[in-house]
Amino acid sequence: MKRHIISVLLLSGIILPFLTQAQQPFSLKSAIDTALRNNFDIRISKNNVEMARLSNSYGVAGGLPYVSASAGDNLSVNNISQEFSDNTETNLTNQNENSVNAGISAGIVLFNGFKVIATKERLSRLENLSEIQLNQQVQTTIADVMITFYDIIRQQNYLKIIQNSLDVSKQKLEIVNVKSSVGMADAAEVLQAQSDVNTAEQLLALQEMVIEQNKADLLLLISAKTQFPYSIVDTINVDASLKLDSILNYLNRNPQYLSAEQQILIDQQLVKEVSAQRYPSVKLNAGYDLYQTDLSKGNMLMSRNYGPTAGITLQVPVFNGFIYKTQKDVAKIRVDNSMLEKESLLFTLSARATNLYRSYSTTLQQLDAQRMNFELTRQLVEVVLQKFNLGQATILDVKAAQSSFENAAYLLVNLKYSAKVAEIELKQLIYNLEY
Repeated sequence: MKRHIISVLLLSGIILPFLTQAQQPFSLKSAIDTALRNNFDIRISKNNVEMARLSNSYGVAGGLPYVSASAGDNLSVNNISQEFSDNTETNLTNQNENSVNAGISAGIVLFNGFKVIATKERLSRLENLSEIQLNQQVQTTIADVMITFYDIIRQQNYLKIIQNSLDVSKQKLEIVNVKSSVGMADAAEVLQAQSDVNTAEQLLALQEMVIEQNKADLLLLISAKTQFPYSIVDTINVDASLKLDSILNYLNRNPQYLSAEQQILIDQQLVKEVSAQRYPSVKLNAGYDLYQTDLSKGNMLMSRNYGPTAGITLQVPVFNGFIYKTQKDVAKIRVDNSMLEKESLLFTLSARATNLYRSYSTTLQQLDAQRMNFELTRQLVEVVLQKFNLGQATILDVKAAQSSFENAAYLLVNLKYSAKVAEIELKQLIYNLEY
């Protein structure tokens, strides 16, 4: 253990001089703004939204006309032997034939059981789903940044507690040294006081390293393009106005819940698309074709056909082994599953909201009492130090008062952080995170 502490202290002696360079203030808003610009998951979600937007068109749904052009040129050498009913014969060898064809065709679906309309609606729902998922990723990123940011503040408060303990230990050492100089303190008290100072200094160095590591984690989370020294000067302020009834009533704004609703609508459109396959389809076709054949031998040396074409194609599904019926039944079951998943999600969100609110409200109730307890232990340290200076208390009394103060201070900081995390997660559940 001692070897580990010494290694960390040596490492801190190398790194900390660089960390103590001029540090620029870094606010929560700046951290979130940077994350929203640079976060890779958000950028991927934005690309997914753009892909869904591009796909949401009548062309992809199959409702726009199609036009195609084709051309070809074939060369061949043939040997021809023909016998006719009048007993005449034709024999040609090495006949060169050059066939050229070209054409342009167009078509459009006039009716296919409203499948185009159902597909277009499904593509619109997919675009909406991608936007909801983007919003969900944004809220997740904001929540992660806020929790990490306030964790740094919590660690900085730990540092203040350790610094306060170090100050008390130094005062205690000064008192012991004065007493020792006049023969009123034994060697054990001097060693204990010096040991407390050394321990506090070690903990202080370790805590500074923890803070810098957390700061590096925050830069990684916001995808900062460059590492830079920064300082955070902020406090943990908890919003105490949240109510459980309001949270439960607004769970329908949760992005996961909205995604589940969109998935039901998408699956319902798939049922319509599959059902459309059982209806007749009508297509309008038109085109212009050119065929030309050049022959080197024989009675006919050239043949050319060209002209426009137009027609209507009617396709009526009669029987295909109940494939369409099976697909429709499967699609309906998929809709049922989506509805069940939505109900299950709402139940899960409600249970999570209830548990989070229970933690949030209980922590808020404890905060006021813990603030009072913290103030009492702070005063206790001051009183015991004075009594120790007057010889009315022992060094163990001072150490016990220090321990009580530290425990109360750590508990107060942890309660604030826990309440803040619960507040953030509750607001994230109802899509109400603001900064």
